[in-house]
Amino acid sequence: MEIKHISHLKETHNCKLFGLMPNKEEIYSFELTNKNGMKVQVINYGATVTSIQIPLNGKSIDVVLGFDNLESYLESYNLPSAPYFGTTVGRYAGRIHKASFSLNGIDFKLDENNNGNTLHGGDMGFGRKIWNVASVISGENPSLTFSLLSEHIDEGFPGEMTVYLTYTLTEENELKLEYKAVSTEDTVINLTHHSYFNLDGHDGNVLEQQMFIKSDKMLETNPDNIPTGNYTDLTNHDFDFRNTKNCPFPIDNSFVVNSKTEIVAQLISLKNKLRMDVYTDQPSVHIYVGGNCFGKLKGKENVDYNAQSGICFETQNFPDAPNHSHFPNAVLRKGEEYTQKTVYKFENLN
Repeated sequence: MEIKHISHLKETHNCKLFGLMPNKEEIYSFELTNKNGMKVQVINYGATVTSIQIPLNGKSIDVVLGFDNLESYLESYNLPSAPYFGTTVGRYAGRIHKASFSLNGIDFKLDENNNGNTLHGGDMGFGRKIWNVASVISGENPSLTFSLLSEHIDEGFPGEMTVYLTYTLTEENELKLEYKAVSTEDTVINLTHHSYFNLDGHDGNVLEQQMFIKSDKMLETNPDNIPTGNYTDLTNHDFDFRNTKNCPFPIDNSFVVNSKTEIVAQLISLKNKLRMDVYTDQPSVHIYVGGNCFGKLKGKENVDYNAQSGICFETQNFPDAPNHSHFPNAVLRKGEEYTQKTVYKFENLN
């Protein structure tokens, strides 16, 4: 796929300068808009979603957390634990135990950035990379495709990997994410999206909203949140969300799901009469409410975010799957293509 020069897109595709990197490289913001007035803004730093605006009762509600400027995104990675607001997570979402795995009889040592483990691909994961623009399509169902070249042994992962991520805003108020990747060597991969959602608006409290997850088990984890390899039966468990109930706090757990066509999770705002449905072809959805806001963190529109400001629905493979042979396959073979598809659909319940 041909890489477009952003300078050629500035005037015609709702593209504007978002900020400058320390080396003066320009980062741009792109806006997708559908006929209903829904708007999604994405920057090519981390292929990060900075805003999702839903028209509701004559006004627009921004339903994801984020920052107004590039500097705040850059600075957020200097926190003791980065929040990853709206970013694309890779090469491997979630934790890898002891920052290592074996593949084809070879041991690979990864970047340790979480209590001796690897989290979200390492310290310089995909969320901190500058992505290229491969395609911008206007009109109905507008879309934006980013591409990224991850070099061999990037954060310790083998193979030179080429990744494409297409964001499509449909006329049915769906934000569709489609990932593709190939590698020059056998490797492991697990990509996900890390928006913090809040259907009351990004200045609200997510604990007042309700959640549904179509899952009867979740991954059992040790105190460092590393999967043990076992599963926890959710029958009579506090985290059984097969019947809708209020969002929990805190939560940082991977729920096993198995449906490529049905809703796997929902977030519901009774206040705004708004629902978000989550669809994915991945085997789990990782639910996170914890915020990494360290008391409070200044977000968009001068809003103070706290640990209860948003909830993540990270559709992905299992964390630490490279170290558990009975977990779903996380290996991408040379010459094969990784694909992942996730949809966040927004619906007014009035």
